Amino acid sequence: MIYFDGAATTLQKPDSVAQAMGAAVTSLASPGRGGHRASMRAAEVAYLCREAAAELFQVSNPEQIVFTHNATHALNIAIKSRVKAGDRVVISGYEHNSVSRPLAAIRANIIIARSALFCKTSAIHAFDEAITPDTKLVVLNHVSNVFGSILPIEEIAARCRERKVPFILDASQSAGVLDIRAEELGADFIAMPGHKGLYGPQGTGLLICKDPPAQTLIEGGTGSDTRQLAMPESLPDRLEAGTHNMPGISGLLEGIRFVKMHRAWILEHERALLGRLSKGLRGIPDLFLYKSQNAYQQTGVLSFRIAGLDCENIAEALGEEDIAVRAGLHCAPLAHESAGTLETGTVRVSFSAFNTAQEVDAFLSILAQIRKRLRKTE
Repeated sequence: MIYFDGAATTLQKPDSVAQAMGAAVTSLASPGRGGHRASMRAAEVAYLCREAAAELFQVSNPEQIVFTHNATHALNIAIKSRVKAGDRVVISGYEHNSVSRPLAAIRANIIIARSALFCKTSAIHAFDEAITPDTKLVVLNHVSNVFGSILPIEEIAARCRERKVPFILDASQSAGVLDIRAEELGADFIAMPGHKGLYGPQGTGLLICKDPPAQTLIEGGTGSDTRQLAMPESLPDRLEAGTHNMPGISGLLEGIRFVKMHRAWILEHERALLGRLSKGLRGIPDLFLYKSQNAYQQTGVLSFRIAGLDCENIAEALGEEDIAVRAGLHCAPLAHESAGTLETGTVRVSFSAFNTAQEVDAFLSILAQIRKRLRKTE
């Protein structure tokens, strides 16, 4: 299989991830639930994972790293800790449904800071205009899951600090790929999945919390403060009710270790593949390509469409050739609305550290054949 769907999940992982998960199944119990070896070892692995994440994202206290099931879980905790009905919340025009749907469920007053695709100046201006004195929260993604466009989070974070407006960063597409300095940004929360750029397994995620209090999404056993009916006030226990996913955390630890060793190379590698792909795609007639002229404003995610052809049909035909991509609206209708692709959707190609130039060349050859074949069936 040629797997070009890393923005959904990085299916190809370092060997150490699966090895650690397999070992955890038979050797790790639940952290904080006993003084025996299996429980103590689980606590050690969990702390090592927090410590590795804290180092990668420049967080001084590993206990500010909270384990979640995925980025959506993390974002729900963050948003519901800071927003109530009627609050004015400013978001970018490129947010995923994991941001817009929780805000809609709370009945927040959602203000969209719309900006042109791949335009840093436009994004900064949009947030300057949208952040008013009555703004209660800003939520923005670091990288669009559809277009790979990078928002100027440092500049927007600076405006939030100047105006004393809390903000939440969705790092779903940037964690493990771009440099994130949590304490410099000053975000109240930074949410991310474990199974994308951190090369961990599905069912894992992280929430970086600047300060308590955070509102609990679920309540239950934590192995601490057991006599109290209320959840503990201290992190991470406050937000980690129930049994930990120790196989997942063990795999995530190995994924983070891999990223720490290779992060700068991963970004360079993905951008090189993106350049090779975009050059080849420009030779295909009637193809519309969504690519930045500035390589530093895009990660290894690229969307395209072919005039007159259904994006879903293109993806299905590629799938029949054992090539994995993602087509449609990518759970991000706001992003497609901002880019003018809401009615058509796009075909998304997204890379990981394990893709090769040879795979890109094979993809281009097969896509050209598919285009000709689909044209004949019109």
